[in-house]
Amino acid sequence: MATLLRKIGLIRLHNRDTEDPKHHHHHRRSSSSSSSQQGSSLRAKGNQKNSSNKPPPQGTAGGGGGCSSSPSKEGSPAGSKAKKELALSKQPPQQPGSGGLKEKPPHPGAKEPKPLLLPGGSGGGRAGSAPLVPAPPPSGSAPLAPLGRQQHCTQVRSRRLMKELQDIARLSDRFISVELVDESLFDWNVKLHQVDKDSVLWQDMKETNTEFILLNLTFPDNFPFSPPFMRVLSPRLENGYVLDGGAICMELLTPRGWSSAYTVEAVMRQFAASLVKGQGRICRKAGKSKKSFSRKEAEATFKSLVKTHEKYGWVTPPVSDG
Repeated sequence: MATLLRKIGLIRLHNRDTEDPKHHHHHRRSSSSSSSQQGSSLRAKGNQKNSSNKPPPQGTAGGGGGCSSSPSKEGSPAGSKAKKELALSKQPPQQPGSGGLKEKPPHPGAKEPKPLLLPGGSGGGRAGSAPLVPAPPPSGSAPLAPLGRQQHCTQVRSRRLMKELQDIARLSDRFISVELVDESLFDWNVKLHQVDKDSVLWQDMKETNTEFILLNLTFPDNFPFSPPFMRVLSPRLENGYVLDGGAICMELLTPRGWSSAYTVEAVMRQFAASLVKGQGRICRKAGKSKKSFSRKEAEATFKSLVKTHEKYGWVTPPVSDG
């Protein structure tokens, strides 16, 4: 009996010792994990309670900024870094030679400013744009001569006319005299004091107490390379190659017959000779003698006679006639 009881006790001890230890370990692990979960849940509750007691960050709802927007990821270092990288990737590549300057993108909807048209193609445009071209002159307008050429022509004309005045002032026979119209060097009133004393014109001058024949000379811009315009002012003459308005029919006064070597004195001596040759007389007809010559009529008559002689030629007088 004792032996049987001893065997039964040994069997129980053996079963207890040989029982699976994993079962005990798993039981202990599950119990420890449940206890850790309970502890973490308690700690989370405590953190939530503590965070509810802290004031909200500035700029959030309930803060001192008064702004209703929620905090974004831009405040965090990771969010700001991601935004910078995104902005850099969107920017266009910088062109070489720009000096490191970046142009601001235009505001959406804004109009592109029109480039200014400046002379010489300088200014008014943006860097890298095509060179500007000055605006063309309006159609139908005559091209202007260069300023340097105009100044040169004015200087040549002035020097020539000053020399002409000095030469006329030194004349010993007082053949002609000159007065400037409105103090202009390019507009002269010339007095012809002498003609051939054997002519009928000289007799008319003595009988009518006419001391001189007054003429007007205007010098163009390109004088002495172009002839002056000359016309008779007074007295009113007939024949002697003096036409309507006081125009004078002389080939040397036309562009075809003019030479830059002709002086005013030489032109006046040729005119005095043509008056005598053409049997010029002082008009004494009633009413007509008092009618003065006009510049407008003289210019029209001169243009007409120039066209006529260019078409049919000029009659050259015999050498014996002078």
